[in-house]
Amino acid sequence: MPHALCPLPRAPCPMPSAPCPMLFPPFFTTFASMIDQSTVQRILDTAEITEVVGEFVTLKRRGTNMIGLCPFHNEKTPSFNVSPSKGIYKCFGCGKGGSSVNFIMEHEHLSFVESLRWLAKKYHIEVQEKEESPEDIKERNDHESQIIVSEFAQKYFAAQLWESEYGQAVGLSYFRERGFRDEIIKKFGLGYCPEGKEPFTNAALKEGYKMEYLEKTGLTIKKEEWVRDRFSGRVMFPIHSISGRVIAFGGRTLSLEKSIAKYLNSPESDIYHKSRVVYGIFQAKNGIIREDKCYLVEGYTDVLAMHQSGIENVVASSGTSLTVDQIRLIRRFTKNITIIYDGDQAGIKASLRGIDLVLEEGINVKVLPLPDGEDPDSFSKSMSATALTQYIKENETDFIKFKTRILLTGIENDPLSRAKLITDIVYSISVIPEEIVRTEYLKECSRLLEVREDVLYNEIRKLKLKKNEAQTARDLNPLPDQRPVQVEQTIQTVAPAENPFELEEKEILRVLLKCGSLKIYDYEHEVSGEWITESVATYVLSELDIDNMVSVNPMVNTILDDYRLHLEEPEFDAMRFFTLHPDPRISTFASDIISERHPISPFWERGGSHIEREEDLLEVVVPKLVREYKLRVVSSMMNQIESSMKIADANKDYDQSLELMGSYQKLTDIKKILSKQLDRTVNPKK
Repeated sequence: MPHALCPLPRAPCPMPSAPCPMLFPPFFTTFASMIDQSTVQRILDTAEITEVVGEFVTLKRRGTNMIGLCPFHNEKTPSFNVSPSKGIYKCFGCGKGGSSVNFIMEHEHLSFVESLRWLAKKYHIEVQEKEESPEDIKERNDHESQIIVSEFAQKYFAAQLWESEYGQAVGLSYFRERGFRDEIIKKFGLGYCPEGKEPFTNAALKEGYKMEYLEKTGLTIKKEEWVRDRFSGRVMFPIHSISGRVIAFGGRTLSLEKSIAKYLNSPESDIYHKSRVVYGIFQAKNGIIREDKCYLVEGYTDVLAMHQSGIENVVASSGTSLTVDQIRLIRRFTKNITIIYDGDQAGIKASLRGIDLVLEEGINVKVLPLPDGEDPDSFSKSMSATALTQYIKENETDFIKFKTRILLTGIENDPLSRAKLITDIVYSISVIPEEIVRTEYLKECSRLLEVREDVLYNEIRKLKLKKNEAQTARDLNPLPDQRPVQVEQTIQTVAPAENPFELEEKEILRVLLKCGSLKIYDYEHEVSGEWITESVATYVLSELDIDNMVSVNPMVNTILDDYRLHLEEPEFDAMRFFTLHPDPRISTFASDIISERHPISPFWERGGSHIEREEDLLEVVVPKLVREYKLRVVSSMMNQIESSMKIADANKDYDQSLELMGSYQKLTDIKKILSKQLDRTVNPKK
């Protein structure tokens, strides 16, 4: 089932559970000069999917498509399909799919821009660069200078560790006493910053590096009357970007003074944002891809110890709370994460929020709590690599079982506490974007907690409703310090346009209530060959669910959620159920919708004549209604992007501008397709 806004309706969607690749290209990574948008479009138009994929996969024709053995997983029977007419690939074995650019990104592990350059080279397309302003050039030079200074610092600290007498006696001895072998110390570029006020700073200045960049990276602290090395007397853990460049440091003190912080990290800078970085990603990325799994630990030494034990697909959050950007960085390489917790119950409970963030990004989560008193560093050194791997395999557990066991401890006989636990776990399940995964977790939750599934479904519905109402309130009251008079004025101004899609949503509800159980069409499954009958309700609700379309009207969401709960019941009478609903607001709302006489002529007229027959309703009105709804949503999204582009241009955020331009162009193309399907002229600016 495709995304509701996909320009290829009813086609097998390459990424059904992710943001639609046909709408939004992957996030642009930082690059020195920007590709001109016309060049980007030429590359995308020229790249032929079968030619691109054919360089890596032997393809054979099957009907109008091509098939071959998937390059992303081991298989003996071909399940990898390429559609030349649609310009997409899809593996029905592992689920990977997308366009030519997506294929190069996935296969060659390149960024979006790097993949465009790869395709440009293949098709001999000259890449036109956007001319840089003096501000652009200064910003790029500053960025590069800070990285160069950081890389000098790493080499200096490493030389101090291995070559200076004091560095060997203090720094190298510390690492060896912790059990780390020399090859691991060298692999991660560990080092030592000598004690003293400014030995490192003096060495850097002597080599010609500017104080400006020593300050910007946080390596040197400068006040009016003095200068200090930030990491004086500490063993050093360099932090690398995903491409392997040094962008920051973590330093551990060797002093026993309790007043001195044990660990000290580089401050935020132009090149280092701790919320977007995980320690060890450069050393781990190949292992993560190979194993299709990432182990997430807490500290630097945890990563080192597991690498030394032969487990290389491991990264650390470096003691900070897990962030969405860190999760998305890992998701570039795998959708499977196992979080390894120290054997500290209090610390585990405090960090459970991180699981919800991971789930919300559509990642499969498992959890491995270690025995009391152990952490990944100490535990990995207590057994062989084979034993450690086997232990992880046997003891990692599903997040529901883990969370239930942790939170249920001590409250087994407390009904109120159990109810709170159920709500807590249901919230975690509710943030999962994939409906099938949510359903399976609800079944497991029902079994573990001995609660009926329908009760859990209702809890999820309440959570969604509450979230929608909260969002509406935030939209109406964006400033917390607004005066009451201003709030009232805002509400009065916004109220008439509170729901921009009110007419379309009412027509959708009318179709569902009157004709939801009727058949709209039969189609043949492209893989199994089975003929599948799809009802109006299944068709419409799936179109809404795939793109997570949610109304700003809580009443509409309530009716849709209730409909989903009863969708599989063969005797379900939607009209009777909602007009007789125990909630008078819903029954009144449903009755009003049903009693209205098709007021919206674009949906209910064909060639000037009124549509009355149900077969015409199903054949013409339902697809037309869905397309009208898509068109309205696309137009609204384009207006939002135009506003964002103005802000990005004003802030000179060229990366963001380029990303928005790409999205806007995709939406323009989709708008043209939808308008053509609806047989009307379109002005992209409207």
